[in-house]
Amino acid sequence: MKKAVYAGSFDPVTNGHLWIIGQGAKIFDELIVAVGENPQKGHEFSVADRIRMLRGCTKKYKNVTIDGFEGQFLVRYAKSKDAEFVIRGIRSSIDYEYERGIARINQELEPAILTICLIPPKELSEISSSMIKGLVKSRGWETVVKRYLPKEIHKEFIEHFSRQINTLQ
Repeated sequence: MKKAVYAGSFDPVTNGHLWIIGQGAKIFDELIVAVGENPQKGHEFSVADRIRMLRGCTKKYKNVTIDGFEGQFLVRYAKSKDAEFVIRGIRSSIDYEYERGIARINQELEPAILTICLIPPKELSEISSSMIKGLVKSRGWETVVKRYLPKEIHKEFIEHFSRQINTLQ
């Protein structure tokens, strides 16, 4: 049985993330989507909320489970889950250079775990959680972000940021 881990902050989960999850679900017998806590990033949604949102978006995949992790190297987390693979998404040459360096460090830490990089289609390659959050507050943002977010979380995303905007006014 081939098992992989796909980790990220998923703040929020995007259509690009869902594409990677869908491909991982096809390739592997079991895919663990691990919500990480990155102290270098500010998060809009709690880990519990991100896990809940991911579960809502991935319930059609019977071989996908959602989990959270923090305070450990991704490959060590993967090893603790008996995974042989780590999935990473590459959207650009900048992502490639970064992921290549991380893959080499991961290989030194856990040589038995292989990093698999997936390249999303062109229409998803520019989507990032940071980009989507950067659209908020511009006139018409609620409509614009809709094309980048899974339908399962679009409404919650709009409500979350609308509350923030109303609090500031």
